[in-house]
Amino acid sequence: QSLLGAEAGGGICKVVPAPHAAGRRPRRNIVATCNLGIALDLKTIAMHARNAEYNPKRFSAVIMRIRDPKTTALIFKSGKMVVTGAKSEEQARQAARKFARIVQKLDFPARFTDFKIQNMVGSCDVKFPIRLEGLAYKHSHYSSYEPELFPGLIYRMVQPKIVLLIFVSGKVVLTGGKVRNEIFSAFEQIYPVLQEFRKLPAAAAATALTPAT
Repeated sequence: QSLLGAEAGGGICKVVPAPHAAGRRPRRNIVATCNLGIALDLKTIAMHARNAEYNPKRFSAVIMRIRDPKTTALIFKSGKMVVTGAKSEEQARQAARKFARIVQKLDFPARFTDFKIQNMVGSCDVKFPIRLEGLAYKHSHYSSYEPELFPGLIYRMVQPKIVLLIFVSGKVVLTGGKVRNEIFSAFEQIYPVLQEFRKLPAAAAATALTPAT
């Protein structure tokens, strides 16, 4: 069994995860960082690198893009670099190395150090609407739902430590993962909960409430 919530009010909510969550797997977007180990002239980089832009009045980093893997880098004067858009840890590392090589070719003695996955964001559509009010009531210890402030339910899972944004449409966003298995494990655990609070079509709901004769 998988522990979804922390002990609160004397109760622990345990859920048996769906074996394959109906075959669905969250798509991922990874945020990684690394250090090029040298102070950089961002104007020079923006002028000579392809697919690079730099507007210091708007943002203090060069924004650079590559197509394979399709990723974006934020390159700062200090040599720190943030890479977004990769779908896996391997892609993130590959992209970061490519960005570092681009900087090296502009005659900066850049190195590739301190590579780290900072955050992994997953997204998925379970393909059915969800009764967020019911979910928030039953899982109140780790749910926050204030539709007048934000349309999604915020669900703070304890193990793995993942924050989920759950929308009535069935869209789910999972944030805070450091490795892919945390995102997948969180989705496997939350899927049966979402099924429990699946919103039935009006006709089906009326039929379910009609007593048998």
